[in-house]
Amino acid sequence: MNALVKETAQNAVKARDRIRDYIYETPLLPSQQLGEDLDCRLRFKAENFQHTGSFKMRGAASKMTSITGDTGLITASSGNHGIACSRAAARVGKNLTVVLPETVAKPKLAKIQSFGVEVILHGQESGQAETYAQSLAASRGLSYVSPYNDPVVIAGQGTIGLELLEQTDQIDNVFISMGGGGLIGGVGAALKNANPGTRVFGVSAKNSAALAASMSAGEVVETDHYDTLADGVAGGVDADSVTLPLAMQVIDEVLICDEAEIVSALQAMALKENQLVEGAAALALAGLFQISERLHGQANVVLLCGANFDSKNVMSVISA
Repeated sequence: MNALVKETAQNAVKARDRIRDYIYETPLLPSQQLGEDLDCRLRFKAENFQHTGSFKMRGAASKMTSITGDTGLITASSGNHGIACSRAAARVGKNLTVVLPETVAKPKLAKIQSFGVEVILHGQESGQAETYAQSLAASRGLSYVSPYNDPVVIAGQGTIGLELLEQTDQIDNVFISMGGGGLIGGVGAALKNANPGTRVFGVSAKNSAALAASMSAGEVVETDHYDTLADGVAGGVDADSVTLPLAMQVIDEVLICDEAEIVSALQAMALKENQLVEGAAALALAGLFQISERLHGQANVVLLCGANFDSKNVMSVISA
């Protein structure tokens, strides 16, 4: 087993002990209809039920519970990470500033503001917000909390993998949406460390595929970013990202989905699984749909990363 994968899995075990009182152990739900339609065993890891409505609470709690002293903190987010960090900071008594892209969904903005943190809007996508937050950290003497480029945050996300190992004795394939790589890196490491035979599929939105492009190049590369329903995974990757080498170790195959595929998955979740999720969560299911012919009879898990969506956008898509 690769040393980085093993270390990340071990860090997830340590993080789990720290964050037990801050997170909800989410259920692994059997598919209501889609598994039967696709002739495979299908279950959903329901991080859409997590505190703050997304998996980000795990990484945020892991980071906040690891920090000592009174240093001010700053972070950046397309929404979910900012919500989670704001809640975690309030719980542990940390001063936090959150930088968000100007395109952030209004419900996410409202949630962040409800925790009483300082909010700054900057840029059109999360990569620009991250760059600005990092510059403010340097000029204000604050400690920057990355949404993904931090082993402590990644370890928190990895606790999902530890729960999955306890909730089922067989996972042939797991489908995880790819943003900066913290989620898939942490979960993938926990699963691969326990069973290298589990196949990890990274699912990327075609309109914002920085990590996928970087994996292909073997180094972090700049990419163009366009609007996507999977806004939770939009944005670039830090030049020194610790997630890239980890992603390259744990991801068996990258699947890239366009907006039409994400729409189909959102509709399927609502109409066949009776769940409303955000675009980034539906993206993982879109990846499974793309290769469903290869999955007959296998045990599959789709990680539903969150449910913090703009109701106007999602409802219009589902009713279309």
